Amino acid sequence: MKKTIDLQEYVPELAADYCKRLYTSAQFDFFLSRPRRTRLGDFTVRPGFTPRITVNANLNPYNFLITYLHEVAHYMVYRKYNGRVRRKIAPHGAEWKEEFRTLLLPVLTTEIFPEDILLPLRKYAQNPKASTGGDIPLYSAVKRYDDTSGQTKKTELIHLTEGADFVFQNRIFVRGSVRRTRVLCVDKASQRRYTIPAHALVEAC
Repeated sequence: MKKTIDLQEYVPELAADYCKRLYTSAQFDFFLSRPRRTRLGDFTVRPGFTPRITVNANLNPYNFLITYLHEVAHYMVYRKYNGRVRRKIAPHGAEWKEEFRTLLLPVLTTEIFPEDILLPLRKYAQNPKASTGGDIPLYSAVKRYDDTSGQTKKTELIHLTEGADFVFQNRIFVRGSVRRTRVLCVDKASQRRYTIPAHALVEAC
């Protein structure tokens, strides 16, 4: 029998049993991951191995819950469609969106999410994106609950004025114009241009 993992300290209290049931009733392995800069979680399948889900252990409870359900939705699509359809299933296509919406529905309550997250999350659930980072209102709401004690105070890049200097990934940039969900910036040392997500947390100089 598969060992039940303890998610109590990682997700909102009233969502813990729901997350455990999804795990114990399915056939995937779940692991906590060290913080990763490029992803919050992932779902992987290899021939001869049990499907695997990982989620970064340092996420705040609301971000952890959303990420966990995002990855479980990938598993649900794999279980439902693997080998049963000839066409290729897009990783974040209609099938995944439907599964993710279904998994989110039981937790879209004020008992689990604070109102400032719940409102953009309900809107996001209508047409989920590949990453919550692509939905600026939701991303910003969730990031407010990160534990930043002991860390240098940071702000979202979008809130800096154009022309302001800031530090991002240990490099100094100059903030430029907004391009949809990203900001055109210039590396002061190399003078090369980069587009950085508008909601990225940066340190103002």
